[in-house]
Amino acid sequence: MDTPVFIFAAYSNVGKTTYLERLIPCLKEAGLRVGVVKHDAHDFQLDIQGKDTWRFAAAGADTVAIASASHFALFRQCAPSLEEILAQFTDVDLILVEGFKQARYPKIALFRADSGKPLAAEPASCVAVVTDTPVEAPCPCFPLNDPKPLAEHLLRTLHAPIPEGDDSHVHHS
Repeated sequence: MDTPVFIFAAYSNVGKTTYLERLIPCLKEAGLRVGVVKHDAHDFQLDIQGKDTWRFAAAGADTVAIASASHFALFRQCAPSLEEILAQFTDVDLILVEGFKQARYPKIALFRADSGKPLAAEPASCVAVVTDTPVEAPCPCFPLNDPKPLAEHLLRTLHAPIPEGDDSHVHHS
């Protein structure tokens, strides 16, 4: 996969979803096609009981797809790896991942001082830290309340040539 992937690592209630929700429009304004993967530690249900797709799955189908003129969804009865999920993203310039903090992709750690929780990733393993308070880190730090500086940094990173053998900025798998 040649699409750059960045893991947004933080503990619950630090603000990952809110931050990504504000970062995505900044990246879209720059013309990027953005994909997002959300890891959910709980069992989630997107399908609605009684609807046709739910009925097919309840009847035993392992994979069910539904498509319209403007949407497509695929329901699979499995626990795919992050790599399997990422392989589905064929039409984007960048993939932002919320969760999967153990995966071997560049990490952007989010930290909120009043959360009572430490950084969810070692600063040395991060390509950036997003925080509401000063943090000692060997990588750039960006404000938690303003996603534009990180968006600009990511755009520079994506457009900068990466030296051969250096995958510290963007992971190509």
